[in-house]
This record gives sequence, structure tokens and C-alpha cells, in this order.
Amino acid sequence: MTRPKIMIIPVTPFQQNCSLVWNEDTRIGAVVDPGGDVDVIRKAIDQAQVTVEKILLTHGHIDHAGGGAELRDQLKVAIEGPHEKDAFLLKDLPKSGAQYGYQARAFTPDRWLKEGDKVTVGTLEFDILECPGHTPGSVVLFNNAHRFCFMGDVLFQGSVGRTDFPYGDHEALITAIRDKLLPLGDDVAFLPGHGPASTIGEERRGNPFLTGVS
Repeated sequence: MTRPKIMIIPVTPFQQNCSLVWNEDTRIGAVVDPGGDVDVIRKAIDQAQVTVEKILLTHGHIDHAGGGAELRDQLKVAIEGPHEKDAFLLKDLPKSGAQYGYQARAFTPDRWLKEGDKVTVGTLEFDILECPGHTPGSVVLFNNAHRFCFMGDVLFQGSVGRTDFPYGDHEALITAIRDKLLPLGDDVAFLPGHGPASTIGEERRGNPFLTGVS
């Protein structure tokens, strides 16, 4: 079985966990959530000697998608994700970037993702889980073969995604975590959009937002 490799590339003032994931044998990979600092991402790709075949997005916030258009143009690859309900966030990227002092371009992904879709990265396969609440179109990328997720800003070590936006929905977020993520199994590891990695089991047992959620 092909083993995946992951390099975390912190980007933007938000120190967002942009990730480079690839097949160890073929060195074909994808960039997950290129929020900005595209020159830093390109250096990481060169360092890893990976051929990037696509860009994957978990949601449309500036710190996750702000570098998407520039990186797509430079690498000449497709962007897949998030769900189409985040189209308004991708359209507003220039305005969002200006608020934080850096440039970003609006774009439309080459493929919107929805529940039940599958995404491939070389021979790696990810199932798409719609997990709204932080944003309406947030998705989680789950690799069952190796038991790990790219979580975006849905669930963190000891916390959950912010929902204090006009479009945020805390109840929907907790429902998605309870009904879609916890059933994946306690052994599933995940990389959130910010901060350290964790497992579903650790969060089920110790996350104050989930304690008591069956």
C-alpha cells in the first residue's frame, strides 16, 4: 500500500497549516489550503521534490484559499473544493485580503466538492464529508486506508471552529462533528487548519466542546 507523506507549511499571519501531501513511491501530490505566501509553498514543493497535480481546499476563508489563484496559475493545475456554498467567500477574497494587508484574487474552483465525492492524489483517495458551521461550504478530506483527515477549521485539538460570523452555525458544526466525524473511529488522526494534530479519540474524550456528545 502506498504510504502518504505530509509536509506542514505554515502560511500567512494566521500561521495556517497549509499542507503538501504526496505518494511516497511516485512523489505525486497536492497542496491543501494554500492560504498565501505562495513563494514559501513553492520552495517547500521544490524541497520535497514533489510533482503537484492539484490544489485542494477545505473552505473559502482567506487564510486557507488566499493563495489559490496564484498557485494555480504558477503550477497550471486544477483546484478542487470546497463545497459551492463557499462561493461567496472565494468571490470576496480580494476584500478579505485587504483587511489583513495582503493581496488575494477571487477565483472559481475547477471542481466543487460535495458529500460522497472522492478526490484522488496519485493513488491516495479521500472521501468528502460536508461539515458546515464554520463556513457553509466546509468539507473534510478523509483517507480511510491510512486513517487520517485534513480537517480544515472544523475540529481542533481542544477546540472547534469559530462560528461567530454572520454565516456561522455552531449547532450545525457540532452536529457534523457528532454525526460524521466521531463515527469515523477513535484511531483516526487529523491535521486541523491551525495548531497541532490530534485524533478523533483524543477529542472525543477531552475536547470541552465535545465532552458528553455521544
